[in-house]
Amino acid sequence: MGNAYGFIEITGVVAAMDALDIMAKAADVTLATWERKLGGRLVTLVVEGEVEAVKQSVEAASANAIKKPVSTGILPNPHPEIVRMVQLSASRFRGKEEPSSESKMLGEDPPDFVPKEK
Repeated sequence: MGNAYGFIEITGVVAAMDALDIMAKAADVTLATWERKLGGRLVTLVVEGEVEAVKQSVEAASANAIKKPVSTGILPNPHPEIVRMVQLSASRFRGKEEPSSESKMLGEDPPDFVPKEK
């Protein structure tokens, strides 16, 4: 783990994947976790790495992503409670060696997501 987290919240899974690609190519960061809310209409990406790399990646995605992020943030030396929250989030989509035929392509909705019935 690096000593910083970078956050980008953006609308849409496609825009999030584009932003993540930009972030990973711009600097030496790795995806720590991601969360989808509102059925994927709002996606939060969390990358980790050294402080300068995280800053560079967030700035690059903010400037070049196909959509403007809703919000961004950088946390150098995050508090242990923040680290715990990121690890909890990461545990939701990690742990399986290979996706099952029933799993979604890009992860599952968090437990608090309940789609509206029509």
